[in-house]
Amino acid sequence: MSSSSRTSDPPSVARFVFQVDGDVGEIGTFMEVTGLQVEVQVEELLEGGQNHFAHRLPGRMRWPNIILKRGITDTDALFEWFSKTSGEGFAGNGNKLTGTTGSIVLFDPAGNRVRQWSFAGAFPVKWTGPRLAAGVNAAATEELEIAHHGFKTG
Repeated sequence: MSSSSRTSDPPSVARFVFQVDGDVGEIGTFMEVTGLQVEVQVEELLEGGQNHFAHRLPGRMRWPNIILKRGITDTDALFEWFSKTSGEGFAGNGNKLTGTTGSIVLFDPAGNRVRQWSFAGAFPVKWTGPRLAAGVNAAATEELEIAHHGFKTG
């Protein structure tokens, strides 16, 4: 087998960043991202007189929320973005939500961009801080859950 026909090894999933537009910029690096998936709902159409099967047609696309998880850092960028789109931050903006575009960028070990998932209409819907317990010896982590209108890869 020649070296030119060899497929490349998949990139490590250990290096990725999350970025949003506007004044927020790069939110940071994360240890885990979930929710990069899409599902097409299937609609069934029953035809009169046809009892052997139902026609199955593609319906709406469903995009679950994206969840970003990382260790606590010295920056409050996640919570600040959450605060701007909820509570007093939301009220201060005239109760208007401005959807943000964002992206999750995967890098190879050399630091080169491998793939990017760009999504639109994003806004944070849940922030979870660290679990603090004296008897637990685990890393302090925070999570941010983001609703969006779908993503593209590139």
